[in-house]
Amino acid sequence: MATPLTDQEKRKQISIRGIVGVENVAELKKGFNRHLHFTLVKDRNIATTRDYYFALAHTVRDHLVGRWIRTQQFYYEADPKRVYYLSLEFYMGRALQNTMINLGLQNACDEAIYQLGLDMEELEEVEEDAGLGNGGLGRLAACFLDSMATLGLAAYGYGIRYEYGIFNQKIRDGWQVEEADDWLRHGNPWEKARPEYMLPVHFYGHVEETRDGPKWVNTQVVLAMPYDTPIPGYMNNTVNTMRLWSARAPNDFNLKDFNVGDYIQAVLDRNLAENISRVLYPNDNFFEGKELRLKQEYFVVAATLQDIIRRYKTTKKGVPGRTCFESFPDKVSLRDKVIRFVPPLQAWDLTRRTFAYTNHTILPEALERWPVELLEKLLPRHLQIIYQINQAHLDKIAALFPKDMDKLRRMSLIEEDGCKRVNMAHLCIVGSHAVNGVAEIHSNIIKTKIFKDFSDLEPGKFQNKTNGITPRRWLLLCNPGLAELIAEVIGEDYVKDLSQLKKLNDFVDDVAFIRDVSKVKQDNKLKFAQYLEKEYRVKINPSSMFDVHVKRIHEYKRQLLNCLHIIAMYNRIRKNPSAPFVPRTVIIGGKAAPGYHMAKMIIKLITSVADVVNTDPVVGNKLKVIFLENYRVSLAEKVIPATDLSQQISTAGTEASGTGNMKFMLNGALTIGTMDGANVEMAEEAGEENLFIFGMRVEDVAEMDKKGYDAMLYYKKIPELKEVMDQIASGFFSPKNPELFKDLTNMLFKHDRFKVFADFEDYLKSQEKVNNLFQNPVEWTKMVIKNIAATGKFSSDRTIAEYATEVWGVKPTDLKIPPPNEPREAIEETVKALKKM
Repeated sequence: MATPLTDQEKRKQISIRGIVGVENVAELKKGFNRHLHFTLVKDRNIATTRDYYFALAHTVRDHLVGRWIRTQQFYYEADPKRVYYLSLEFYMGRALQNTMINLGLQNACDEAIYQLGLDMEELEEVEEDAGLGNGGLGRLAACFLDSMATLGLAAYGYGIRYEYGIFNQKIRDGWQVEEADDWLRHGNPWEKARPEYMLPVHFYGHVEETRDGPKWVNTQVVLAMPYDTPIPGYMNNTVNTMRLWSARAPNDFNLKDFNVGDYIQAVLDRNLAENISRVLYPNDNFFEGKELRLKQEYFVVAATLQDIIRRYKTTKKGVPGRTCFESFPDKVSLRDKVIRFVPPLQAWDLTRRTFAYTNHTILPEALERWPVELLEKLLPRHLQIIYQINQAHLDKIAALFPKDMDKLRRMSLIEEDGCKRVNMAHLCIVGSHAVNGVAEIHSNIIKTKIFKDFSDLEPGKFQNKTNGITPRRWLLLCNPGLAELIAEVIGEDYVKDLSQLKKLNDFVDDVAFIRDVSKVKQDNKLKFAQYLEKEYRVKINPSSMFDVHVKRIHEYKRQLLNCLHIIAMYNRIRKNPSAPFVPRTVIIGGKAAPGYHMAKMIIKLITSVADVVNTDPVVGNKLKVIFLENYRVSLAEKVIPATDLSQQISTAGTEASGTGNMKFMLNGALTIGTMDGANVEMAEEAGEENLFIFGMRVEDVAEMDKKGYDAMLYYKKIPELKEVMDQIASGFFSPKNPELFKDLTNMLFKHDRFKVFADFEDYLKSQEKVNNLFQNPVEWTKMVIKNIAATGKFSSDRTIAEYATEVWGVKPTDLKIPPPNEPREAIEETVKALKKM
């Protein structure tokens, strides 16, 4: 059972977590009981924990609704330029605690739930994660929505309401097994269906030439039904909207054209249309050219553009609706992960002025290249328009570079070698007024390597926007102890201006602050250790170093390098059990794409190594290895605050940015990492001496690619590496099936694109430096404080402010929208104030 807050704790927490007023608490209790009775139709005798969660969620939602309506009224009156963020993924996680924090209701709700004799944490654990994303890209979209609302931008997220999100991962006998994520099974209290805004989306058919030009005819229609989710800004009364589309078959589906005699079959076939929004594709950084995926992409874009145009045409009463599209780019900024839709050629200029494109990966297997044959079948008119755009584009290139056929081939939107394909990244670049990467190093690689021809042609079009994370979820929500401690020493304004964390540099040598930071970490570790014991029935040593590597399982992220280090540590203990050893709990977690054989083998290797290490009596408490099952947003919120060492060890030049790296840094972990993605900027901000940087740089990797990478060279040269590889290859970790890891060892020796062995030696040396510092807790914590003080740059508020001013042409504002209890006239006053700014 939760314990009540002391008066001192309440005073301490007033600013960040909201005020506990008697009226507040009484009102929340009243709302809770009303919803339990009228919404859930239960009384306290038969209500379950889930009922209590729903009653609380509806009560908190009540506090959102007035502000949500107010925000839309305000946008209608002020008619600002709107920002539309299109993404196939929004990895939102849970909504309850985030909503309470952003509305300043957390303390009052805690108190109300305590007075009702319930346990807040237990209720929060009932909520399903909204797992509508694979990893970094989907979670970034969620952080961006939070920041756009907090910065007062008139922004909308548009995506798909997948019935099944990212699969639930079970580990059975050491292997990953996937289970469907039926996240809507119990209903979703945070969404509101909007059938009145349902829109048609067309597929298939063919193009007929008519006197009025080409006409797309005989199409199949699918309806897009919108579901709206509120996105509250932090303490500013702004509540924006995320609109997710669900596919519905029209009522005459399959009845008017064929199957006339088989009414039952026609109704059953409605599923075919509705499958479009059935399931999220579980691939991260991998393009799978499936027809259903292309349907999903076109479905979200076609529905969204119709919706945007409807909103653009709808103006204030008494003002004629907009019919001229010339001002469209002045009122609309479309920020699309991967832009798919191309309007007719005469609208091309408008399109370019409206759209901006963010690239998220340079891995060639992740960039989309759709077969022309598939586009011709699914979207025949669009393919014609793509050909027209390509022709105009190539004419321009040919005029600038006559006779350079190679450049024409490289820059074409259509790839001709083998199967004809449309290069979607090229289409995005040509169809946008701005293109950006997501960290300095990534943006440079885009400009100088993968899109060099385009960058040379229009250098001003290419920018960098380093990713960020929202400090609301990734500090206030997941690490209240640290958030409060920081507020005590520098005030609470940092929550909306993370750059203020640099003030913590004044406390690096403060004995009391060092002690408090260390205690917060220890408390978080104890709490996580208890969670692991309860959920996984493993006992771990809370005073050991928590060494954490959580992210999608992928060869480029090099979980294998970590695994080789674990085996090397194990061998050292076995060789000399009495030698001093810094105790470690190595925690690795993440999902593998279901069709990615090598990633699944990596999980099996980790779990097999864990089985050997964790049951060897010689090892005892010195080393434990845990594979964290079903890593997801709500689990990240538990493990990140408890972490000592964060592993960010991708091969230099492969991770576009990474955002987990920033979350760990903000929560007081130290980083062992390569000079890749945002690690480079983290080292710049904190000083390279305050991270454990190792391994090849981008230039070294390029040099090695030229010379050729020879894995056998390292195997022969490094005795510890040879020993580890021999163990894996001989079946030491798979005695029942010695050949089990043959594919893995084969890959590491013969075709390892990510050069694991090349960084092995330096990685081990760097890990020794980690051990040495961990033995000096005061010096370790000083370095932690320096890292936290340097995370200001990595707030998604900073990222969004840069997008707003440098790409979208909108201005962040700290104006507060009048709350619902103020009269409607207050909106007009705020609109006037906004126009003066």
